[in-house]
Amino acid sequence: MAVIALQSAASALNALNTQLDVTANNLANINTTGFKASRANFQDLMYIERAQPGVENANGDERPTGLYVGLGVKVSGTQVTFSQGSPLTTDRPYDLMIDGLGFFKVQVESDLGPNSVAFTRAGNFTLNSLGEIVLANDQGRRLDFGGTIPETAVSVTIN
Repeated sequence: MAVIALQSAASALNALNTQLDVTANNLANINTTGFKASRANFQDLMYIERAQPGVENANGDERPTGLYVGLGVKVSGTQVTFSQGSPLTTDRPYDLMIDGLGFFKVQVESDLGPNSVAFTRAGNFTLNSLGEIVLANDQGRRLDFGGTIPETAVSVTIN
């Protein structure tokens, strides 16, 4: 029985270590534009039946339920939380925010072809030299809205 208890405790430590890793990742990305936090989900491991329901114990009393010992816990997966983030006012004209449900559609290069589509909640956009609205990160993925901003444009309004 002591070995089972140690295995159960070790599985809990491993699961909590994963939860700590997920929390650390959330904290490390707290200022990343469009980042969505994750959480670790857990599930029970199997149970060992030590006594069946209805069996009499040493005092002659009948157990209404059986006696089960759990073998621990494991991480069943991580889940991204898609709740709305807090609005942040910037002085950049192409920074956008989706209020409610939805994603920005951006073009990416992938194995499926040069104009594959990806989705993001990050709204930190800028204008490239071709007048295209692109993500303001090192990848510069183009916003897929079917147009460009002319060089002569004084201001841009997005509805």
